[in-house]
Amino acid sequence: MPAGGFSASSALPSGMEFEPKITPTVVTSCVTAATGGLMFGYDIGISGGVTSMEDFQREFFPTVLRKSRENKGSNYCRYDNQGLQLFTSSLYLAGLVSTLFASYTTRRLGRRATMRIAGAFFIAGVIFNGAARSLGMLIVGRILLGCGVGFANQRSHRLQSAVASLFQINITVGILFANLVNYGTNRIHPWGWRLSLSLAGFPAVLFTLGAFFMVDTPNSLIERSRQEEGKFVLKKIRGTDNVEPEFNEIVEASRIAHDIKNPFRSLLQRRNRPLLMITILLQMFQQLTGITAIMFYAPVLLTTLGFKTEASLYSAVITGAVNVLSTFVSMYIVDRVGRRILLLDAGVQMFLSLVPWLW
Repeated sequence: MPAGGFSASSALPSGMEFEPKITPTVVTSCVTAATGGLMFGYDIGISGGVTSMEDFQREFFPTVLRKSRENKGSNYCRYDNQGLQLFTSSLYLAGLVSTLFASYTTRRLGRRATMRIAGAFFIAGVIFNGAARSLGMLIVGRILLGCGVGFANQRSHRLQSAVASLFQINITVGILFANLVNYGTNRIHPWGWRLSLSLAGFPAVLFTLGAFFMVDTPNSLIERSRQEEGKFVLKKIRGTDNVEPEFNEIVEASRIAHDIKNPFRSLLQRRNRPLLMITILLQMFQQLTGITAIMFYAPVLLTTLGFKTEASLYSAVITGAVNVLSTFVSMYIVDRVGRRILLLDAGVQMFLSLVPWLW
């Protein structure tokens, strides 16, 4: 398996095995990468709860608060405010754009430097949101957080493979933590919403500190023609000096990747089209189920259905807790039944959960 990742074991084509160990370098790198998931999850879960708080609406969106109190017209028009919608969506739009720039910095500066940049964006965004005195400050803060998300997602594919489960757990835990925070801060008047937005600084600081203590990946160093440093880092990661076979494989993989021209064009080749379409459609249908909207806007959606603010926040906590529990269950059984069975089971469960809405 080429590239110096953090997997527990790797094998050469000849049948020889690498000699990995669980080293402080591995732990630091994995925890730091996964903390990015915690930050992302918190950002997903926090906005919906904050926008449903009356103190927040009174500060920035008095027309929304007035509509809800007058109780005139449809409940579904209560949150019809472009500024309020921009507050939530600006983070994800910024993340979409910034990830394009982040791919360039990753190639030129390495993944460690890119993660440090992400940490700086995270912390700056938290400061703007927590201290916001105007809608403009709120939007700027969300844009900065979105840039942090875009830069934090530039992970080595080997590292991503090794800590994907930990990263996903941290996303769900971050969502649950945000829901719990919103439920508690809703009782703190009139600045509870500031506390909700400011507590995003906790994972942001952890992520940034971790980025300063972790090492760059051997892949990134070798791709930037820093072979000796790459070999030194590989020894630290593996906890052994016997890294020559793996190092040679990384160098060869880097050379092959460098020689490939227009790699994205190969995705459109006839033999790759079925897999490409399956991948795109699976992701598209997952979004169309509405689960992402639920995670973003659960308290707001429940409020429009007639729930009181506290009840809607409590219901969001239940949703977040089920999400965390389901993630742990899927992690436990995925290696036993396979990903295909897990995907089919999830599809059936989602279908059955939507059937009651027909009545």
